[in-house]
Amino acid sequence: MNWVELSGHIGSFLSSVTFIPQVYKTWKTRSAGDLSITMMLIVFTSTIVWLVYGIALELWPVITANGIICVLSLLLIIFKLSFKK
Repeated sequence: MNWVELSGHIGSFLSSVTFIPQVYKTWKTRSAGDLSITMMLIVFTSTIVWLVYGIALELWPVITANGIICVLSLLLIIFKLSFKK
């Protein structure tokens, strides 16, 4: 693995973990009032587009990062729609 691939995997990992604290806090507190549903829908849509792109070009760092972010942003959308204020 060369430095370009390594940097792609590191970037993929770091991008993937950015949503974990928010998902955890929202789940733990059962409160999603401060989350913007518009922003979450944009994030979810953009990760789907990036996922299709990564799959088409077989770019594993892109597939990995966006697959994980897609799941985490979907969880936040579900939390936003299901948790009462």
